[in-house]
Amino acid sequence: MSRIVTVGAAQLGPIARSETRSLVIRRLLDMMHRAKDHGCDLVVFPELALTTFFPRWYMEDQEEIDAFFEVEMPGKETQILFDEAVRHGIGFYLGYAELSIEAGRKRRFNTSILVDNTGKIVSKYRKIHLPGHKDHEEWRPFQHLEKRYFEVGEQGFSVSEVFGGQIGMCICNDRRWPETYRVLGLQGAEMILLGYNTPTHYPPVPEHDHLQSFHNHLPMQAGAYQNGTWIVAVAKAGKEEGCNLLGQSCIISPTGEMVAMCTTQGDELIVADCDLDRCLEIKEHIFNFSLHRQPQHYELIRKEIEIVLPENVKREIPPGSSE
Repeated sequence: MSRIVTVGAAQLGPIARSETRSLVIRRLLDMMHRAKDHGCDLVVFPELALTTFFPRWYMEDQEEIDAFFEVEMPGKETQILFDEAVRHGIGFYLGYAELSIEAGRKRRFNTSILVDNTGKIVSKYRKIHLPGHKDHEEWRPFQHLEKRYFEVGEQGFSVSEVFGGQIGMCICNDRRWPETYRVLGLQGAEMILLGYNTPTHYPPVPEHDHLQSFHNHLPMQAGAYQNGTWIVAVAKAGKEEGCNLLGQSCIISPTGEMVAMCTTQGDELIVADCDLDRCLEIKEHIFNFSLHRQPQHYELIRKEIEIVLPENVKREIPPGSSE
């Protein structure tokens, strides 16, 4: 018997810096209602879905920065998302900037939550692979200051049993790293939800601009196939405050095939019936971990952060800026 989760990927068009939370949430609610009309069990929103992508600006006023963060979830403005989820019996993934007070200290994370169809937060994830830089780099047409505004998530990658399967989460730049998928795959992930904000221009290496779409989908399709999991990847799209965002939100099957992809640069919903049992086509055969993995030969992955060159190779690899 198939285990089908009908998923809606709710891409958002640009969000202006002046756009209020209430206006953005109205757009999210509209997408949630459309997802319900399409019979969705789950709707997935982008990274930092409640505001414009504020790390593109260098700011020093902490009060100005903190205005982009949520101090509670649900909060006064976001409660309606949870109420509507309960009313419609639909779950959701939401990315946002989280400000928490822990041991008397303010901490800030790029966060996502997974909410079930009863309005309960069943899982929280704090982004691990933070791209960009910390200091003001005036040569850039726009900044990418995630390392300035967020801490690295400390809770790791986890999988939750919900919607009849094993569901994991990650955020944006996490999708470029194979370790993300493998750690989730080793926990039996059958679906990975992720939101992203990706510019079409890459200032450190503009020669790669024409490859942005290819580089967006390549690691996700490989991660889906190599770990036998569905991937639902949802973006912000269009020209947001002068910065062109890639979009191309998509749903990828465990065989690595693109099942659905957004074709506009605005608010758009794509839907797919995701049969979690199709994960077995991969997990029991070509990538059967218990039969074929040889972790005793992968120790370097755990021990080293940097590239380890043979002793006879003298070339130094300088640190770079990951976007």
